[in-house]
Parts: sequence; structure tokens; C-alpha cells
Amino acid sequence: MTDSTISQAPEDEWRSYDEFAAGIDTYRLPNIDLGGTRLALTLHDGTVIALVFETDVVVWEAHGSISSAAGTRDPYDAIAARDDVIFVNLPLESVEREAITIVYSTTTHRATVVHSAIGDQDIGGAPRVRQTFWSAVTDAGTPSSDEPGPSRDLIGKRNLYRYSPEHLYEHVYVSSQRYAWQCLEGVQRGHGDMDLSTVWKFDHGLYLFCFREFRIAVASVWLHDLGYALHTTGIFLGLNGSGESEHSRAGGHIYPIGSVAYPDAQPV
Repeated sequence: MTDSTISQAPEDEWRSYDEFAAGIDTYRLPNIDLGGTRLALTLHDGTVIALVFETDVVVWEAHGSISSAAGTRDPYDAIAARDDVIFVNLPLESVEREAITIVYSTTTHRATVVHSAIGDQDIGGAPRVRQTFWSAVTDAGTPSSDEPGPSRDLIGKRNLYRYSPEHLYEHVYVSSQRYAWQCLEGVQRGHGDMDLSTVWKFDHGLYLFCFREFRIAVASVWLHDLGYALHTTGIFLGLNGSGESEHSRAGGHIYPIGSVAYPDAQPV
């Protein structure tokens, strides 16, 4: 057993977001190039987002709950979570401290959209990073399958997440609103907490999992493939140790280690 394995982060020194995020994309699926792809999304509240992908850059506009002028240019990164499911994130440069994450299917033509934004200041008792969620449809065909939406399927499950040789975390999904985590290997070893979380079912075995931390200004968006792949792809948005906003990619392997079922009274 190495010293790095048994070392523990000091209880009074909570790690900043950029410290624990370094290297957390080691086992992430490889990026894909969406250059030449056009995608229009209609969100369930009527908001419309139109995107034209080039290599590494997307030209887009939006009208409604998300608003952006025609010709807005931002970077993007994308991966194929499955052959027909694309996870794409826009770490916005056109707007400071915001990100838009989209998951869409090229077969069901269903999609989800998450808008993450860092608040101007801390608000006691609430995470500083806010997230808003929408289901959507694409313009590529007639929607089929169930509309993505909130799910209780993960409640009671306990998984390990291996993001790199130096990153190992445990998650316990305790309710529809919260999950507990602890770091088993990494700079946060020994640290843990219970934070706000949101879970949406996207398709069979595919779950959008998002959390918003209380102690530091950081939130994430993950797509868990709990089918045969047992892989997850995610992004972070938060404030680094210098107080500046920072976007990070993440991903890794999922190892289910247990689950419980409540006999009578159920979590919220």
C-alpha cells in the first residue's frame, strides 16, 4: 500500500475545485468531432436552441428561457456515450460563469438540456451554482420512446466511481434530492458530504446525474450508463482556488457495490 493511498486530506483544509478536478478526466471517453452537424432543439417550455457545429466551435442562438444572439460562438466538447447518444457541453465564453450541457439521441430524437450558472455571491444554506433542467426534442425526426424526466431509480444504490488511478469516489443515492459521497483515493481522501442532486432518466440504463455542492462553488453534470458499459461522462463548473470560474471535463468507470430497498416509508 503506497503512502498516497493511505494519506488523508486534513479535515480543516477543504480542497478547492481545481485541486480535486485535476486528472479526473483520465478515463473519460474520447472526444468526437461534430463538425458539419446542425441541431435544433425545442425545449418543453417552448425555448428554441439552434446549433451549427464546426471543429471545436459551435455557432448558436437561443430564444426563450435561454437567450443568445444569432452568430454566438463558443467552444464545445462532445462524446458518444452510446452509438446513438451524444453528450455535448458548451463551456461558455460568450457568457461568464455559465455552461450548457445537452444530451440527445439520434434515434429517439429526445434530448435533455442543463443550464449551470455560478451565482454572484454565496447565499447561506444554498449551493452557489444553480442548475435548470429541460426535456427537449430535436428536429431530426419524430420523437419516440419516453420523454426524459426526473427518476427515483437510483435511490438506495451505492456505486464506486474510478476516474483515474488517483481518483476513486463512493456515491450513495439517498433520496430524489440528495446524495452522499466520500473520497477513497485522491487529494480529497477522507473528505465527504451530502449535497443536492438531481437524477433524470434519459433512456434504458442511461441516467443524467447532477450535483450542487454546499461547501464550495461547484456543480456537475454526468451521464451514467448503468447498462453493460458501466461508464460515466461528465463536466464540472465551479470557482477555482483563485476565485475564477473554471470548466473541467470528467469521466470514468462505474462499479456497483450494493443497494437497499425501503420496506415501508420512502425517501422524498
